[in-house]
Amino acid sequence: MIRLKKYIKFSFTILLFTFFGCNDYQKILNSEDITEKYRAAEKYYNQGEYRRANRLLDQIESKYRGKPQAERVIFFLADSHFQTKSYLLSAYKFEDFVKSYPKSGRIQQALFYEAKSYYEMSPEYSLDQDDTKTALEKFQIFINKYPKSEYLGEANALVVELQTKLEKKDFEVSKQYFTIRDYKSAIKSLDNFIAEYPGTTFREGAMYYEFLATYEIAINSVLNKQKERLNDLIVLYDNILRYYPETIYAEDLSEKHNSINNILKSI
Repeated sequence: MIRLKKYIKFSFTILLFTFFGCNDYQKILNSEDITEKYRAAEKYYNQGEYRRANRLLDQIESKYRGKPQAERVIFFLADSHFQTKSYLLSAYKFEDFVKSYPKSGRIQQALFYEAKSYYEMSPEYSLDQDDTKTALEKFQIFINKYPKSEYLGEANALVVELQTKLEKKDFEVSKQYFTIRDYKSAIKSLDNFIAEYPGTTFREGAMYYEFLATYEIAINSVLNKQKERLNDLIVLYDNILRYYPETIYAEDLSEKHNSINNILKSI
């Protein structure tokens, strides 16, 4: 019973603090005093109460344009958007900050978080990748400008992740031609993919599906073209094993290689 009373008393105290805290915040929101709003916004921001800070900063931003405090107001506003996952607004506001204060001590951080805002907006690989490409461009600008930045490691890791996403999208598009049995388009698309992304993690898969598409064409060719195409297949087979001697596709490749040799013997 004593514990229950203490719990009720504690909960009531919390509710009182919350009520009066909300009441004070509402008064500041409705106030015409921009200095009071600026101080409160900075206090909320420093306490990690980014939503409250954001609403106040949004109210006073235009009032502080051209004043010494504007640099802090715009940066805090951009970062509070980022912290509350309003990434489109944070990207826009960080860009505004970079253009307005190119010599600021916060410029490095602003550039990084502008790029990271686009990274956060980057969708699944199967969707439109405009934000992914923009993020890559922004990160490259940041890396070139600040090669010794404390954010460099994270920036490089995010670049790899974004680049891999673009490669996966292009690989899946190329592979789709094989799925719908448009083998000639598959070969052309996969060949272009390998040329464009020589170091991609999807290279092994691209070579394998190019082999499969070529195989389907070869075994269904007319007799006077079949021998040449089957010999080209053996070259593709040898290339895959040269680059990937322990390929995950070894079993299927071996079966098809045996089939190719048997057909060649029968011709």
